[in-house]
Order: sequence, then C-alpha cells, then structure tokens
Amino acid sequence: MIHASAIISPKARLGDGVSVGPFTIIHDHVEIGAGSVIDAYCEIGYPTPLADGLPLVIGAGARIRSHSVFYQGSRFGERLVTGHRVVVREKTVAGIAFQIGTMNDIQGDCVIGDYVRCQSNVFIGKMSRIGDFVWLLPYVVLTNDPHPPSDVLVGATIGDYAAIAAMSVILPGVTVGERALVGAHSKVHRDVAPHTVVAGNPARFLCDASEIGLKDGSGRPAYPWTSHFRRGYPDEIAAGWDAAPPPA
Repeated sequence: MIHASAIISPKARLGDGVSVGPFTIIHDHVEIGAGSVIDAYCEIGYPTPLADGLPLVIGAGARIRSHSVFYQGSRFGERLVTGHRVVVREKTVAGIAFQIGTMNDIQGDCVIGDYVRCQSNVFIGKMSRIGDFVWLLPYVVLTNDPHPPSDVLVGATIGDYAAIAAMSVILPGVTVGERALVGAHSKVHRDVAPHTVVAGNPARFLCDASEIGLKDGSGRPAYPWTSHFRRGYPDEIAAGWDAAPPPA
C-alpha cells in the first residue's frame, strides 16, 4: 500500500507489494525490492553528487522504520532491517539480512557483509570494512581519520564473526580479527588477533576467546558464540555451524 501523502518519483522502481508510509519521499534512481515496507517520514535515495550517478538499490523484503534517510548510490541485499532515525550515506554496499539499529550513522564508502547486526547508536566511518556475521553493540564507533581533521581516511576492518561490545572505539586502520571479542568501553589502537579477547583503554590482550565461559551455570564456552546462539539465523546457516570443525 502506498500512502496518499507519500511522494514517489516516477523514475523510482518499486517491486511488487512494496508498502510506503505517510510523508515518505522516494527520489529518482531508487530500486526497492518486492515485499519491502518503508515506514513514515523516511527519505529514500537522497540526492548527492558523491554517488556518481549510482542508484540506491534495496533488496526484497526490507523493513525501513520511520525517520530514516538513505542516500543515493548504496546497495543492500535482501531482508534489510532498520530501527528508527537511521542515516546511511552513499556507496555503502551491504549483504543480506543487514540489521541497522536505531540512531545508527553509516558514513558511506563502506563494505559490509552478510548477517551483520548493529545495535543502537552505532557509528560506522567511511572506508570501514566489515565481514560476515559481525556484531556491533550499542555506541560502538569505527573511526577513520588518523589525525583529525584531515583528508586522510583509513577505515577499520572487522573480521567475520567478531563481536565489538558496547561503547568501544576502533581507531583508524585497525583490524579486528575473525571471531575476536572487544570488551565493553575499550579503545582499540592496534590490531586484534583472531579468536582473542581484548579490553581496556588502551585495549590489551586478555585471553583466548575460548577461555570465556557462559554465565548461565552450564560451564559451556561462550565463544565461538555460534555454538550456542542461533536466534534470527536461518536453519541452513545454523546447520553449517554445527557441521564445521571448531576454530583453531
């Protein structure tokens, strides 16, 4: 259903069953996949010369909640989900089932993998590179300017299955390895090895991730988190985790 107050460019391409809420604007150079729902007061395909004429492409089955703004020139796989008041700038390329929390700010020129989950108030600076199945918890900041203010941008890189806990800051050019854990309120100024835990300001190595136990009385290891957490992931994905050998 398209609300009567919505403004939709005749040049936009909407798939079957797309719903657009009250007072939402959909600009030129926008493609929205079938079955997507765009809530009220959103602006989709906000024009910018920095997009170099590229369209905004949103895959099928998206749910974009109220007061969100997506700039022209980005591309998202199917099943994108946002909270409220999200801003995503140009030339962001993200995979399937990307979840963007309320008040997230993605500054563009980023590459983001499949099944990435950002909780509320996350900031992703330009040139960031984020792998698959990554978790960014509330108020995480990925920075990109090694000596601000400058025109030098060096994005952070986050490996597959890594988890960055609340209020942590990843400094420019830092790589967080796959399946690593960054503890809450950390400032990460150097690379983090895969399968390890760092925390503090500045962040320091604490232990291998496999040494942390779940605080549920079971005695099971908390990491890799795929051994016990499956909520929201397709069965075929979880089956692959069960079949995979434990990480070295």
